[in-house]
Amino acid sequence: MSVSHFAVLSSCCRPRFAPSLSRASALRSRIRCCTTLTSTSSETPTPTSVKKRVVSGVQPTGSIHLGNYFGAIKNWVALQNVYDTLFFIVDLHAITLPYDTQQLSKATRSTAAIYLACGVDPSKASVFVQSHVRAHVELMWLLSSTTPIGWLNKMIQFKEKSRKAGDEEVGVALLTYPVLMASDILLYQSDFVPVGEDQKQHLELTRDLAERVNNLYGGRKWKKLGGRGGTIFKVPEPLIPPAGARIMSLTDGLSKMSKSAPSDQSRINILDPKDLIANKIKRCKTDSFPGLEFDNSERPECNNLLSIYQLISGKTKEECQNMNWGAFKPLLTDALIDHLHPIQVRYEEIMSDSGYLDGVLAQGARNAADIADSTLNNVYQAMGFLKRLIIDAK
Repeated sequence: MSVSHFAVLSSCCRPRFAPSLSRASALRSRIRCCTTLTSTSSETPTPTSVKKRVVSGVQPTGSIHLGNYFGAIKNWVALQNVYDTLFFIVDLHAITLPYDTQQLSKATRSTAAIYLACGVDPSKASVFVQSHVRAHVELMWLLSSTTPIGWLNKMIQFKEKSRKAGDEEVGVALLTYPVLMASDILLYQSDFVPVGEDQKQHLELTRDLAERVNNLYGGRKWKKLGGRGGTIFKVPEPLIPPAGARIMSLTDGLSKMSKSAPSDQSRINILDPKDLIANKIKRCKTDSFPGLEFDNSERPECNNLLSIYQLISGKTKEECQNMNWGAFKPLLTDALIDHLHPIQVRYEEIMSDSGYLDGVLAQGARNAADIADSTLNNVYQAMGFLKRLIIDAK
């Protein structure tokens, strides 16, 4: 997920995925680009309209880096002013591969604190931990019963990760986690889901599953069981991050900046101290061409570092064109340190006030559960389950 993989409120907003080529091409033709998230955007709700919903999340594994920040979290800050938003820490997705049980809880709290330090406002968005809303797992099981195994076998990320780990070391969760991702989205009747290039296939699967369940159990079939009829799930649309927001590795300008890369030198983490930032920029891969320039396919590292500088500083490309690497690297280092310092200070404040952070996550989980439980109850009813009665012990 950008992970993300992943916002939860009353007019949902998540991406869907279609395994077939025809569906994939249809998806591409409908893709929305969230490059204009200002108050003048055509998506900005009027005071009397119901806001549409967006959901998104990031795994608490590894360190949150510039790629996560510009590719997801910074966009969330803009989205929360336009949509009903739910942003969560997808801790259940973090256990699909071997992980450190001693660190999972700490990393989950740290990731939540980074969300808030980067500008996610709990008065505008619900911020919560995925495992604190148990409807995610329940809906995943129900969706699993209608998911063809062939759909999951086509997932590119499963093929790549299982090949690296080896069949004997790969758990079933690595194969089925796209169903959990679909559950994350569909629970909240999401309208849109922020999705990167590497997540489009999973969104296509989510869309396919929504339509499959609607066809199998919705409409008149559901009404005959006492339900309201119609569709069970809203079919979400993708929101593509603004162009240029994809941050590449510091050691390979053709590879995305990633938590899973073996070398920490390949990324700038949000919480890196200034001396470490300076060292990483000093040692990052460059080239021997004279001057600096954008959009030269033979200079991916140059394009990446200039893009980072532009995003961090707000300066234009042209201001750096006549520089050499010796002049540019200190400029980039200072810009990174200046931009990240206020986030790091706010992060330390939040982490030192455990009561505040716990309260934000608890309220976010309550908000999310109200929506998720309503969806889950509808699915149980439409699939023919006996209604659970809550009997007052008094």
